[in-house]
Amino acid sequence: MKHVGKMKNNGAKVVVAYRTLPGDSGSALVVGTGNLPESWHDSLMNLVQDVSAQQANELADILSVRRFPDGSNMLESLHTRGHLKKVPTNGVIMTPSSNASVLLSELNQLIAEQKGVLVDELAITDGVTANPRTPRTQPVDDPTKTSSQSVSGEEISTPPVVEEEELSPAQLRSKADALFKQAQIMRKKADEIDPPKSRAKRVSVEVE
Repeated sequence: MKHVGKMKNNGAKVVVAYRTLPGDSGSALVVGTGNLPESWHDSLMNLVQDVSAQQANELADILSVRRFPDGSNMLESLHTRGHLKKVPTNGVIMTPSSNASVLLSELNQLIAEQKGVLVDELAITDGVTANPRTPRTQPVDDPTKTSSQSVSGEEISTPPVVEEEELSPAQLRSKADALFKQAQIMRKKADEIDPPKSRAKRVSVEVE
């Protein structure tokens, strides 16, 4: 499952809102799920599993147009309440399945190679999240944070809120290509960890 992972230093579970940031390719924005209010946690995890989120290159694109049960915008509320954390990409382990894992920094490098761009360019070329503005950072005090539940990183980066818009055919094809390449990367990783059993030979059928 896309967008889910854990912190390398303490195993805290996170969902990744932005895999990398404009002007700061070594950092990502994540949400620690352990210290969320119960209703927010359930809504967020349900959204992550939704088809729209799984098809999105960046989860933040979906968070920016969805709402929590209390009616608040997900992305804005997570930022305002201090749940969006800026962390190093080499400190996040992505866990697309129970038996596969890869550092977010390595995943970003693989995706960049597949796209034929530099990692620094991912944040401004990757689908509808393209935005030349560098997110601002500011310290945020989170009264709900505890030492066992916190995610490393003292600053919150304010991501641009992306308005819902219709995509052109070229953009749709670009997103489809990116998803296909990501699927290939994840399948390769999974096969390395758990090699698939030899498949039975296919029987060809001639059609008159």
